[in-house]
Amino acid sequence: MHPSPPGPLDDCLRDWENLQQDFQSIQEAHRLYRLKLEELTKLQNNCTSSIGRQKKQLQELGLVLRKLGPVPTPWARGAKEAVQELENQIKERQGLFFDMEAYLPKKNGLYLSLVLGNVNVTLLSKQAKFAYKDEYEKFKLYLTIILILISFTCRFLLNSRVTDAAFNFLLVWYYCTLTIRESILINNGSRIKGWWVFHHYVSTFLSGVMLTWPDGLMYQKFRNQFLSFSMYQSFVQFLQYYYQSGCLYRLRALGERHTMDLTVEGFQSWMWRGLTFLLPFLFFGHFWQLFNALTLFNLARDPQCKEWQVLMCGFPFLLLFLGNFFTTLRVVHQKFHSQWHRSKKE
Repeated sequence: MHPSPPGPLDDCLRDWENLQQDFQSIQEAHRLYRLKLEELTKLQNNCTSSIGRQKKQLQELGLVLRKLGPVPTPWARGAKEAVQELENQIKERQGLFFDMEAYLPKKNGLYLSLVLGNVNVTLLSKQAKFAYKDEYEKFKLYLTIILILISFTCRFLLNSRVTDAAFNFLLVWYYCTLTIRESILINNGSRIKGWWVFHHYVSTFLSGVMLTWPDGLMYQKFRNQFLSFSMYQSFVQFLQYYYQSGCLYRLRALGERHTMDLTVEGFQSWMWRGLTFLLPFLFFGHFWQLFNALTLFNLARDPQCKEWQVLMCGFPFLLLFLGNFFTTLRVVHQKFHSQWHRSKKE
């Protein structure tokens, strides 16, 4: 047996032995982790297939209920109530499945598949989901402040196509990033309404066309109006994110909203209490979008107009106005209608 070397080498050997013991425990922990991961994958697959099977059966049951013929008069009322109760339970069950699927891996939609491929973007814990949602909200808030500052600079301090292009490129990147993050949040259980997702795709297209619009007479005629609109829109979005975040926090604490609900660039039913003061700002912005569309259509009729970007910007502005205005109007109408029915019952 060789005597252990004296001095620093002896300390190194002793440290190595300690590291070896730690490494063995790490190997054992990693082995257990791999086993648990395999068990988790099997459980996920079992849950996904079971939920899919029962959802299909619920859909078939719902079709049978809708096809039921008239029931004989003595039992008509009881049968009608039983059918209504069953339909309510089916709807409730589908909502529970939606919450369950938020914690299970799922195939990405077309957009995420094109951008990210077949990568699993489902976050497995509530903490991770909420942290990603919170980071998304902060991203919107910070970028909105940056957009206000840059649009103000371009509008009042700098008149350069280069800085305008940088601003439009930032808009393209911002809206593209929003669409990707929103798709990931939808995969993780966020219930974002269809139009408030789709209008970001329209805004991405609009910003991309603005980016390619060359400097010229038509561009200069519309430039100041567009930058003023962008400044106002960013200001209203800042107000929305700031006040909606506080409102959502309060409603979640009361159990009236889902933990994955998001702020939106519009008006939804849950905002009725406390955020109706935003409606005039929103409607003014919607009509400014219509004004932008009409201005661009008028410019397109000018004999000096040669750029295809003029019409290609006009149509998205018109689409944004129609979608934003009628979606907001529908929410307001539904709220007034429900309040009228409630007061009528009382």
